[in-house]
Amino acid sequence: MDLQSLILPLLIVLLAVPLFLQARKQKRAVAEQQKLQNSITPGDKVMTTSGVYGTVVETKDDTIDLELAPGVTTTWVRAAVREKVNTDSSPAAEPAEAGTSTDAAEATVVTESKAEVAEPIEQQKTN
Repeated sequence: MDLQSLILPLLIVLLAVPLFLQARKQKRAVAEQQKLQNSITPGDKVMTTSGVYGTVVETKDDTIDLELAPGVTTTWVRAAVREKVNTDSSPAAEPAEAGTSTDAAEATVVTESKAEVAEPIEQQKTN
């Protein structure tokens, strides 16, 4: 057997293995996403694929109702949910320091902006 007769089978194997592994990885990701979307329950905080954060108010077969702000509820397709948001890392969930109020409703987070505002560009009038 010469080397030329082995090149074609070797090329087929070298192309088939990465395709097979990629298909398995994609199938696993789709299954994981479906599991997440089926596990959504009212009260969960989620982020949609468009980056909108909201709290699940009601779930139906193919849709969910998200509360984006107090009194603002919108209906979304379940497939639009990208991930559940973990609220344990939010600043309001951190333990209060000694001598401060422990009521989360009274706690306010004050941050100072470091942004600078650019001077407006003066436009030249053309006659």
